[in-house]
Amino acid sequence: MTAPKTFAFVDGALDRADALRDDAAALAASWPGARVLLLDDDGNALARADGMLFAPTGAELGGGPGTAVFLGRRGDEAWFAQRAATAGPAALAGAPTRVDLRSAAARWPAPHATAFAQARALLHWHARHRYCGACGGELAFVRAGWLGRCGACGSDHYPRTDQAIIAAVTDGTRLLLGRQATWPARRWSVLAGFVEPGESLEQTVAREVMEESGVRVREARYLASQPWPFPGALMLGFIALAEPDPPRAGDELEDVRWFTADEVRAGLAAEWSGPEAPGEGIVLSASISIARWLIERWLEETA
Repeated sequence: MTAPKTFAFVDGALDRADALRDDAAALAASWPGARVLLLDDDGNALARADGMLFAPTGAELGGGPGTAVFLGRRGDEAWFAQRAATAGPAALAGAPTRVDLRSAAARWPAPHATAFAQARALLHWHARHRYCGACGGELAFVRAGWLGRCGACGSDHYPRTDQAIIAAVTDGTRLLLGRQATWPARRWSVLAGFVEPGESLEQTVAREVMEESGVRVREARYLASQPWPFPGALMLGFIALAEPDPPRAGDELEDVRWFTADEVRAGLAAEWSGPEAPGEGIVLSASISIARWLIERWLEETA
């Protein structure tokens, strides 16, 4: 049986309702009953005292959509995202806490975490792309926040998504894992890297694995993808079959090694939140990430 896709930011996605982005009247009419996610300037969501989602209605916030970004619809209910700094203090009285996206993915219902991920990526793009890359003119955001238009030269700018591969690399019996120097001592994960211009995904897998480990990939098979808004990536998951080359860490990794199925199984059973605690063996990626799902998928196929 194939391992279910248990990673975050996929389940419960909104209907993005693209046709409504140009319909200002329809968006304004939907505002009073809409749910509005409020994010601070660090990308954290405003939350209730219990740490769960705080998403007041448009009527509770007052006014109209204004600069809020239209995320989409769930049934007849519209969802928007807005900078918390632009909301009035009276409307924020029910949101005493802030929650980061990783914590939300672990605790919140999947539809709420998925909407938060979408909102975070879009508002980050707004904050980092205020000026035209062609002429330097200021951008005005139209189409309910999904298009930046330069007021000087008229150039259109769309939300940026950076494609990256992430691969469970195997020699047929072992799994290749690496670790970065900044990670806790026992933390390991599969290899990943960004797609370069003019490169296919399979070529990216081969290049990144070679650069990070010196291991030669023979073939790569696509499995699934995950939005990863830290700040705006799309992780494209592969299983790759490679030569049993002795691995050597490149510039980006502190160490890289082959691990047996038993070692990987023990790593999945270890407590992820405490990799610095005394103990033996490895600790693998968090359950919110496609990295862990790829490891579980490889272990399932190997078994």
